[in-house]
Amino acid sequence: MWVVRWDVLAAITGMALVTYACRAGGYAVLRAVRPPPWVEMVLRHLPGCLFAAYVAPPLLALGWPGWCGAAVVVGVQVTTRNMGAAIIAGIAATWGLRLIAG
Repeated sequence: MWVVRWDVLAAITGMALVTYACRAGGYAVLRAVRPPPWVEMVLRHLPGCLFAAYVAPPLLALGWPGWCGAAVVVGVQVTTRNMGAAIIAGIAATWGLRLIAG
């Protein structure tokens, strides 16, 4: 039987509301005010920067098995155009190479 802890439920609800308010607030501001061209340029390049920030630390931490796994991801994605298969292949390659490397 599940027991609901009200403090945990309140914390999760509060975090969800704050997250939604931040996202909705950003959309509302950008609909009401046109940002300067340099802000639009930064926002266009932001997804690439975020991707690099998420990918670089694990690649550096995993060493050559991580880099080989990343290459497998790129290769599978280019050949199959299937993101799920690319991710699974990259994880399997990284895991297998780390297992072999000891």
